Amino acid sequence: MNTWFIIAQALGVITIIFEFASYQIKDKSKYFLTTGIGSFFWMTMFVAMGLAAGMDTQLSLIVAATYSTIRNLVFWQVFSRDTPKSKEFGINFLLVMIVVALVAGTLAIINSPAEVQWLHIIGMIAALSFVIGQYLPGVHAVRITVAIYAVAVLLTQTPLNILYGDFRWNIMGILIECAKIASVVVFYVRYRTQPQKAQLQFAKP
Repeated sequence: MNTWFIIAQALGVITIIFEFASYQIKDKSKYFLTTGIGSFFWMTMFVAMGLAAGMDTQLSLIVAATYSTIRNLVFWQVFSRDTPKSKEFGINFLLVMIVVALVAGTLAIINSPAEVQWLHIIGMIAALSFVIGQYLPGVHAVRITVAIYAVAVLLTQTPLNILYGDFRWNIMGILIECAKIASVVVFYVRYRTQPQKAQLQFAKP
């Protein structure tokens, strides 16, 4: 356990805080800003892990986290400005992000062992659903899709790998995805008696 590994764990804790907080926010632009900051710390966590254990093992994760950071911060600007031009740009940017996710997901599936390709297919479908769900109006699409995506990440990246002889555990990765699921649960518990309040102040694209 070296210094960079400890730093990575600290950055992971910061990521958890921002990820949990983001799904308690009803305003769309504030949500994207908060989760964008969380994605930035998520990216720096993987950089620190790369410095601790070898950058080659973390490069794909750094790219994925950078993709997430850029997407969220661009959408933050789109929803903050809330103009016809920003909405048009947002739709075009969303389409580009979907294409990028499709290409990256397909490459990941092709390069994965045949025994676990089905897991990566589930992961790609869940990731695409989440990217689209983030942009859709209302509070439910993003929360439902992020919960599904978090479960898919847990399946494709963590404990089930052991079934195929891969005994690497990413404890911080597990905690980050669990934090997303927990935040969604807390959000719905908060508004279970007054569901109409969950929609207040939530900007639509």
